Amino acid sequence: MKRFNLTFLIGAAVISMAAPGCNKLLDEQPRATYDPNYFQTERGVSGGLTSLYAHLRYIYGNAYYYNTTLTGTDEVTYGQSADENFLAMDYSGRALLTANNSRADALWTTAFPNINTANGIIKNATAVGTISPALIAEARFFRAFDYFLLVQTFGGVPLDLGSGELQFNTNPVRTSTRNTVPEVYTKAIFPDLLQAVNDLPANPRVTGGVTKTLARLHLAKAYLTYGWWLENPNNIPTYPAAQRVDPDGHNAQWYYQKAYDVAADGIDNPGPFRLQPTYYDVNVATNDRNLELLLYADHTEASEQYNGGSLTFGSGGAPDNFAGWMLTWNYTAIRSSGVSSVQREAVQPLGRPWVRMAPTIGAIENTFADKTNDSRYDGTFTTVYRGNWPKAGVTAATLNNANGLPVRPGEAVLTFLDAEPTGTPITYPSGAGASGVGAGTLPGRADYVIGPRGISRIVYPGLWKLGPYRTDNGTGLGQPNAGSTRPFNIAKFSELYFVAAEAAVKGATPRSGKSARELINVIRARAGKWRFDNNGNVVKNQDNSAAMVAATPATITINYILAERSREYFGEGYRWFDLVRTQKWNELAGTYSIGGNNYGDHTPVTVTRTIQPYHYLRPIPQVQLDRMDVSADVKATYQNPNYQ
Repeated sequence: MKRFNLTFLIGAAVISMAAPGCNKLLDEQPRATYDPNYFQTERGVSGGLTSLYAHLRYIYGNAYYYNTTLTGTDEVTYGQSADENFLAMDYSGRALLTANNSRADALWTTAFPNINTANGIIKNATAVGTISPALIAEARFFRAFDYFLLVQTFGGVPLDLGSGELQFNTNPVRTSTRNTVPEVYTKAIFPDLLQAVNDLPANPRVTGGVTKTLARLHLAKAYLTYGWWLENPNNIPTYPAAQRVDPDGHNAQWYYQKAYDVAADGIDNPGPFRLQPTYYDVNVATNDRNLELLLYADHTEASEQYNGGSLTFGSGGAPDNFAGWMLTWNYTAIRSSGVSSVQREAVQPLGRPWVRMAPTIGAIENTFADKTNDSRYDGTFTTVYRGNWPKAGVTAATLNNANGLPVRPGEAVLTFLDAEPTGTPITYPSGAGASGVGAGTLPGRADYVIGPRGISRIVYPGLWKLGPYRTDNGTGLGQPNAGSTRPFNIAKFSELYFVAAEAAVKGATPRSGKSARELINVIRARAGKWRFDNNGNVVKNQDNSAAMVAATPATITINYILAERSREYFGEGYRWFDLVRTQKWNELAGTYSIGGNNYGDHTPVTVTRTIQPYHYLRPIPQVQLDRMDVSADVKATYQNPNYQ
């Protein structure tokens, strides 16, 4: 279904997808344009709402947008095969971020047409007379959702798309005026989310539909983020220029308290949502769409129409879900007896390699320092690569591997160790070696090994949690080159605990039983519970909750919350927003360590990033400026400073 498109914005592609996996599908026929009369029908409102859900696929799962949320943080740097899109985001001198190469354009060009669709529903649906406030509240949620993403990314953005502030526009417009950050929050985000909290149901009308709990989470996050913006502890500039004064007369502390209260309300009134019993349960593909997930960009292997893309090949572009490829190294280069012993396969530990992004050594060694009690490292990364060569038609029952020892299908061929050996050191080859990827050996082990200090831009643990999952692989390798047919998770019930804890650290008065430490310990206690050792590929019924809680510091700081958020949400696209909100980006990500681009390079290099205060806003995409029919000086003032 193509949404009506403003001339000064880049429009979305044809969108006629529903939310697959729903017990009630959001199914409509394709339509060329929307007009006010269309939204004054039940069919029109239903079609518009379908479009609002479908637009999520053009943002979430889009690897280039995904890159903007992670590369350049303490979690991720660029990988060996990175192009300019990824190099620029790293701020380490390989490429300069500009309006032309910043892939935040994926957000800008998707969000504004969607906002206009939401405007049309909100403005015109009441004329039908039979449209419930709950349905209109879904449109309000998505309008606020997009504006919240935009204001965090670019600063102030336009509320008037051509027909007045927050009005549905049907006229081509080639001018634009940006509102200030306070205006975007107080005129658009807060009013819409407050109304959504009031009008949305506790239970979703369709599987994956927006709810009161989801609206509470985003309202709490918006309050928290705006509180930080008002406080501005590190004097980060904003644009368009505006005083850090709230139009409604409230200070940062007021917003921190509101963030805490709304998040606590969400915890106390969860509706059908709840934390999963283990961290593994949150992310294992067989448990997708579980009750911890409040919102996701959905996909399916049942239908190409509702998947939004081919089921047999990946386009490398939206609306495919191909973000998981970026942190996947080329494990198919591993050799045993000269044979590619780990074939590309459409299973969660493997998937399609692109080598565009790599985890930093600091993330592996420090963020996930406790790999024994805490299950989140095991539930985040693929650290053991197992032989699957028979699925590619290789009939050998065993292959010779490290130390000339045999390995069988299903056994470990290469292992990324949890820690550097304390006794005999790893013997690494010069160059690629017998393993084909520069992996080392330890005496008596049949698997090749790499220590945490030995990861590089070309060989590193893969991101298991975003790996693919298909039920149609049969006895073969399946369709590993297709975009993932799994949903891309956007919002989780667990984040209510983090938002409330962060607000409490910032001075909000906590409720009984919900201090910052108590809230964080709910998450940490869950992280200590194991039911499966993912990389050991074995059942593991173990409860380390007591040890996890005991290790929590008595005083919770913002840096500790950020570390916990990274352990919980590593690689899911949260990190840049977290570091920008708290103004900790340069402090926590100004340097990082990683090995080089070649097989056999196991010498960590410390890299310094140049992160300037103006980098806390992304550049307005060049495509937006090119579509504006205004003078060069107006375009220059429209752009964020230092990107002109």
